[in-house]
Amino acid sequence: MVTTTELGLPALRTHTVAPRDPAHSAGSRGADPRLVDRFGRVATDLRISLTDRCNLRCTYCMPAEGLPWMPRAEQLTDTELVRLITIAVRDLGVHELRFTGGEPLLRRGLEGVIAASAALTPRPDISLTTNGVGLARRAAALAAAGVNRLNVSLDTLRPERFAEITRRDRLDDVLDGMRAARAAGLSPVKINTVLLRGVNDDEPVELLRYAVDHGFELRFIEQMPLDAQHGWQRAEMVTAGEILGALRTAFTLTPDDHDRGAAPAERWLVDGGPAAVGVIASVTRPFCGACDRTRLTADGQVRSCLFARTETDLRALLRGGSSDAAIAEAWRAAMWGKLAGHGIDEPGFLQPDRPMSAIGG
Repeated sequence: MVTTTELGLPALRTHTVAPRDPAHSAGSRGADPRLVDRFGRVATDLRISLTDRCNLRCTYCMPAEGLPWMPRAEQLTDTELVRLITIAVRDLGVHELRFTGGEPLLRRGLEGVIAASAALTPRPDISLTTNGVGLARRAAALAAAGVNRLNVSLDTLRPERFAEITRRDRLDDVLDGMRAARAAGLSPVKINTVLLRGVNDDEPVELLRYAVDHGFELRFIEQMPLDAQHGWQRAEMVTAGEILGALRTAFTLTPDDHDRGAAPAERWLVDGGPAAVGVIASVTRPFCGACDRTRLTADGQVRSCLFARTETDLRALLRGGSSDAAIAEAWRAAMWGKLAGHGIDEPGFLQPDRPMSAIGG
C-alpha cells in the first residue's frame, strides 16, 4: 500500500537507492528527450551549485566554525561544468539556469562559465543567487558575461542584527552590492529573506518598505529543514500566514493575477502596484506539483529535488569517458524517478544528508 500525503500524493521514501539503469528507464519513460517524470512534470530550470564554500556563517545554515569544504579535486572543473550545462540546454530542454552556492562569487572563473552558458543555442535565461558580499565590484562584469538578473540574500537591515545572524559585519557591503547590481541593469534585483522567530520576525514591514522605496523586489522564504546542524523545528518556523498578516498591518496586498506557472513565489501587489512582494511557502503551501527544477551540485551530482536523499553521479560518467548521449540518458533516468513531493509534513521525513550550502539554493 502506498502512503499518501495530505495532498493525495505518494509520500517521500527516505531510504537510499542505487541510480536507475538508463537503458531500463528509457523503456518506461518513452521517447521524450526532455527531463520528464512519472507525474507529468518537465524540468526546464537547472539550479547549478558552483561551490559549497561561503564567506558568511548564517546561524540557520551552518555552525560558526564553518563546515568541511569539498576538496578541489572533487569539484567539477569549468570545462566539465560547461559540458554538463551544454547537454542540459542542447539535449534536455533546459532553458533557465540559476547559479548558486555556497556563495557563487567565490567560484574562480565564474564569469567565464556564465559567458560560455550565455553563448549556447538556444540562449538560456541566466540568473544568480548571492549573499551580496563582493557583489559591488563584480556586478558590471556579471552583467557583461550574461547574467540577466539576480537574487541577494538579506535577512535584516540592522547592522548589529546582521552580524548576529551571519556572524560577519558586512551589511554595508551587501547594500552596496545591491545598488551596483541595479545600476548594472541586473533587473529586477530580488531580495531573499528568511524570518527567524525571536530574531528578525519584527522586520517584515521595514524590509518591504525598504525594497519598495529602492526599487527591489522582496521575497520572504519559509525557513526549511536544510541546516547543517539539523536543528530545524517546524513549530519555530515563521509561516507564510504570519508573514502576510504582519505585512497587512502596513500595506494593502492584492493577489497578483499573473499566471504563476512553476514559479516558487506567490506574489502580491503592494498598495495597488506596481511594486510586489513574494512569499515562498515551501513548507506550509508546497508547490511540488508544479516543480520544474533539476539540480546539479558542485561535485557533479544530479538531484531531482531540493530534499532528495538520493543523487545520480554525472561526474563519474564525465571522468569515465561517457558520451554526451549517455550522460543525457542518465540525467533523464534520474529525473524520471523524481518523487511526487518533498514530504516535509510526513512523520517519516528525514532531512537530506547535505546541508543547503552543499546542495545549492
